[in-house]
Amino acid sequence: MTPRAIRSPLSALASALALSTMLLLPVKAQAEESAMPTTDAGQAAATGDEAADASAPSVEWPLKRLYCVQYARLRSGLAIFGDAKLWWSRAKNLYDEFAQPAVDAVMVFAGSKRIRKGHVAVVTDIVSPREIIVDHANWQNHGEIDHNMPVLDVSDKNDWSQVRVWDVNSSRWGAHVYRISGFIGRGIAVASAGS
Repeated sequence: MTPRAIRSPLSALASALALSTMLLLPVKAQAEESAMPTTDAGQAAATGDEAADASAPSVEWPLKRLYCVQYARLRSGLAIFGDAKLWWSRAKNLYDEFAQPAVDAVMVFAGSKRIRKGHVAVVTDIVSPREIIVDHANWQNHGEIDHNMPVLDVSDKNDWSQVRVWDVNSSRWGAHVYRISGFIGRGIAVASAGS
């Protein structure tokens, strides 16, 4: 057997991830600034300057349909496979688990009637104790990547067990409440909002 024939599964995964990164085509559709979620100070998150425009929710259309699990693996480096709803149980004893969000952690949505296979999203920012920003793929079921999407904790105990997700099409909070299994990551320092 030649050395070329002996390839580890991780090198094959790295090649696939590199190829999928090259396939992304940055075509963005900006959401309306006037209906953006507010920050802690109660001011609109989008102010019209370049920094606000860069952090506005946007949609990217890759050349090939992308699913949430593929995107979360690519962004986080976590080697978890299978439906998104299984990521929480499959991460046990492999990765750190959190009840509260942390930047670069993967938020795991539990399966439901609406999202039978669950969903995963990568936390990119913590706005407040009840609001975070995520990047995720295929939320709208078109294979797209949604960047800078706000997620709001609507649980009674502020324990991040139930959330609402920003709807970029209507520029307001989505009507549905989704159950969250938790957050997973590797070597992530959990910090409170504003620190």
